[in-house]
Amino acid sequence: MKKYIPLFLLLFLATSAVSLAQSDNISPARKQAIDSLALEKVKDLSKYISIIGSKETQFSEANRVMDRAEELFAPDAEMGVSSLSRRDIAYYKVRRYFERLMALNYDRVNITWYDIHYISDLERQPDGRYVGVVTVYQRFEGTSLESGLNYRDTTKKDITIYVEKKQTQIAGRTIEFWDVMLGDIRVTETSA
Repeated sequence: MKKYIPLFLLLFLATSAVSLAQSDNISPARKQAIDSLALEKVKDLSKYISIIGSKETQFSEANRVMDRAEELFAPDAEMGVSSLSRRDIAYYKVRRYFERLMALNYDRVNITWYDIHYISDLERQPDGRYVGVVTVYQRFEGTSLESGLNYRDTTKKDITIYVEKKQTQIAGRTIEFWDVMLGDIRVTETSA
């Protein structure tokens, strides 16, 4: 009988682990909702970048929008910056990227994102999170009225998406939910 207790205990723990792992799996309906939320957050970021980069946005408003935009990201996320005039790609922490964007030396800046879509499906990681990649195309236009200098480029960017289960307290009850955070934004291509 004593021989069977460790075997029974091992079987119980294995069954519990499988049950727990299955409870963290994302149903197709939930996955569709998460995909929609991820794309919505990317579209929100697009709007925020447009507002921060606009020379018509007042400093206090740009700072408020930067705070909101930072909330979309996982800690330590970085954003890539490229240019037609140099081969290397620079990466900055999210807040620093926004500050540099706001300080660009153009009289007018117009930034638009388009063709936003998933290029990799969400995949479960060993730590329980799901990770996917969304790709976007960014059209940047900067104009200097005094010098007449115009700069335009189109950049293809890959945005890492993290999906993880979180908990919150509502009226004394613990509620679990899936949350979407944006990760690093990598430049994959820059063209005129």
